[in-house]
Amino acid sequence: MTGVLLQVRIDSTRLPGKALLPLGGKTVCEQVMDALSPIQAQVFVLVTEEGSRDALAPLVKGSRFILFTGPKEDVLLRYIQGAEYFGVDTVVRATGDNPLVSAALANMLLQQREEEDYLAFDGPPLGTGVEVVRTSALKKAAECTQESYHREHVCPYIYQNPLSFRVQRLQAPDAYCAPGHKVTLDTSEDYSRLLTIYNDLYKDSPIDTRVLCEYLKNRNVLSQVSPEHHR
Repeated sequence: MTGVLLQVRIDSTRLPGKALLPLGGKTVCEQVMDALSPIQAQVFVLVTEEGSRDALAPLVKGSRFILFTGPKEDVLLRYIQGAEYFGVDTVVRATGDNPLVSAALANMLLQQREEEDYLAFDGPPLGTGVEVVRTSALKKAAECTQESYHREHVCPYIYQNPLSFRVQRLQAPDAYCAPGHKVTLDTSEDYSRLLTIYNDLYKDSPIDTRVLCEYLKNRNVLSQVSPEHHR
């Protein structure tokens, strides 16, 4: 079974409470859930930690998402617990700081997957993509590493060890590519840029990634991505 597992917490370090910031008449978290809802999956789960439950629970009502809580710092274990609880063997991993995440790209990955443990696209703006990963690979990674970076960021151990895992990164279709641009939400400057994008493009439904990419290519509204952000 395929499940969308969206990780969100309220007390982010660089921009606390960013999941609750207003964007396009909703919160950032609601925009993320709306954008992910067309993905061809059977289960949609917002995986958070106990301290964020009360703030996020009202946002889940009326959505496709079910709230699940797990460890605060060990996000890898949180994903494993959530996947096992809902019987998910293929995880679409998404994060709550990406309101412009692309369901179209996610569905392309799901349609193209075969035996890979990890599958992702290269080329789209940072913040529009997801990672498709097998629960069995997450469990194997958890057995192999206790490094805080790998436990917090979930997938790096997998794609950094291609001899131990079946890893595939595909080039996205040209219409979905705007390499060097980012639309993720980490700082107040990012938030200002997202407000500009939503003011220009948002029409009460998730922004088409192809429209977004064309917009980014024609305007200098976003900062370039530093090399360490490409994964």
